[in-house]
Amino acid sequence: MAEIRAFVCGHPIAHSRSPLIHGFWLEQHGIDGSYERLDVAPLDFRGFLDDLRATGYAGGNVTLPHKEAAFSAVDGRDEAAEMIGAVNTLWFESGKLIGGNTDAYGFAAHLSASAPGWADGQTAVVLGAGGAARAIVHAIHKAGYKKICIVNRTLARAQELATRFGKSVSAHNWAEIPALLGRADLVVNTSSLGMTGQPPLDISLVPLPEGAIVSDIVYAPLKTDLLAAAEQRGLKAVDGLGMLLHQAVPGFERWFGVRPDVTDALRLHVLAGGDSA
Repeated sequence: MAEIRAFVCGHPIAHSRSPLIHGFWLEQHGIDGSYERLDVAPLDFRGFLDDLRATGYAGGNVTLPHKEAAFSAVDGRDEAAEMIGAVNTLWFESGKLIGGNTDAYGFAAHLSASAPGWADGQTAVVLGAGGAARAIVHAIHKAGYKKICIVNRTLARAQELATRFGKSVSAHNWAEIPALLGRADLVVNTSSLGMTGQPPLDISLVPLPEGAIVSDIVYAPLKTDLLAAAEQRGLKAVDGLGMLLHQAVPGFERWFGVRPDVTDALRLHVLAGGDSA
């Protein structure tokens, strides 16, 4: 049986930790396969997809800046990709190139592992309204939250995202954060604020109720100031690395035929691979 090949493509791509994740699983399961890092410029991306079948890849991951271009280019999409408006995982079905989005799954699976019972909450506050926020809101919406408040410095972007998900999702400006936190069961930072090299995320968690969960999808640094503040308050703090690990599971299963586990050993392996985001 020929080697199974998969990839992650983006521009730039040298920083991606995905090869660490999939390489670990390939070795763990003794699979004759490879997972390659491919730098594909935006102007070359459509041609890259057109040639995908001929180059012998079983599929792969798509990262910035190609997620929306992949959404437009594939032959079919899963429900998550349709709702989020972006594709991060590619595979073939009956000769057709299918696009999926595993970010919402990865977020929910990581929360379920790190903060069991999170889906029992009613009200969530999501900071940021970019591409990552779409996946997070989709996950929280599917979990059954009654109220999801999207907060963004540019209110129009938050309103655009809220409209996508219906009446249980609302848009708010930054000044409303203290009042919104007072009723929040879950707070998620989906913005780049607090990331290494970015401005700090300067909000107070004092208004949060006891028992609230605080999640940050940033994973460089692993413990952001937001998560440190949550721990100081005695709240459950959930870092961003687990989302990256869990979102990789469905793609690996599709390409290599084995459903891998997210373990402490994998987490340590990826952390040891470098400190870049």
